[in-house]
Amino acid sequence: MTSRLILYARLVRLDRPIGILLLLWPTLWALWIASAGHPNPAILAIFVAGTVLMRSAGCAINDFADRDFDRHVRRTQARPVTSGAIAPWEAVLVGCLLALIAFTLVLGLNALTIVLAVCAALIASTYPYTKRFLALPQAYLGIAFGFGIPMAFAAVLGQVPLLAWLLLLANVFWAIAYDTEYAMVDREDDIKIGIHTAAITFGSRDVTAIVVCYALTLTGLYTVGVLAGRGIWFNLGVALAALIALYHYRLIRRREPADCFRAFLHNNWFGFAVFAGLALDYLVPWR
Repeated sequence: MTSRLILYARLVRLDRPIGILLLLWPTLWALWIASAGHPNPAILAIFVAGTVLMRSAGCAINDFADRDFDRHVRRTQARPVTSGAIAPWEAVLVGCLLALIAFTLVLGLNALTIVLAVCAALIASTYPYTKRFLALPQAYLGIAFGFGIPMAFAAVLGQVPLLAWLLLLANVFWAIAYDTEYAMVDREDDIKIGIHTAAITFGSRDVTAIVVCYALTLTGLYTVGVLAGRGIWFNLGVALAALIALYHYRLIRRREPADCFRAFLHNNWFGFAVFAGLALDYLVPWR
């Protein structure tokens, strides 16, 4: 039983929490803005738990969907489903069970949040298949990873204002940036097996495209701050995120796979910088 639980933990990437964090930071941005810096503890707990559960469910479904592709990619050959350690039906069962638990968490919230939760589940479950036909599946990933944003506004305000959609758009550009860095690691293998990624679509302009996406993300975040009435601390957080993006450029400009993967992992600090600035801005009255 212990060995099976370890396999299931690997299946849902509990040993690699970067995905949880990349989902969590945009959700926290939205919760703090929607609640003017004072989120309801119960709602906060629901969204944090839901983030962990939905990311875990998404990993299980992703490994089921990609089981025939992953065996041709060096970095993913040892994943539990691809290696045969876990049966495909087990991955589906785990993914559905985790998604169901996550859905029960939102049942105590308003109707709009519940509807958006259903939409989020559909987007998350279909994302793995977009690599078959979309030139930029990373954009779809950005919607999936950022759908906690409209859900957070709906849970707090009972509506999803334009500000929330602008924040989601900024998150889409951020996801294209960091997931293209991730895709650059596997580009050669992905070309051989015939799937689509932003790294392949952008080709020799991949680094430029990532820089542009970071710039659009930062512009979107700054605009959200202006519309939300945020001040100097939030702007400092965005400025720090800009410096982090510049560091990522230095890492990826030579396209070395190990450095590209380091840049991808380092995006946790990009999201944290924005959240830290936002939280400070609500705590410290100085403008």
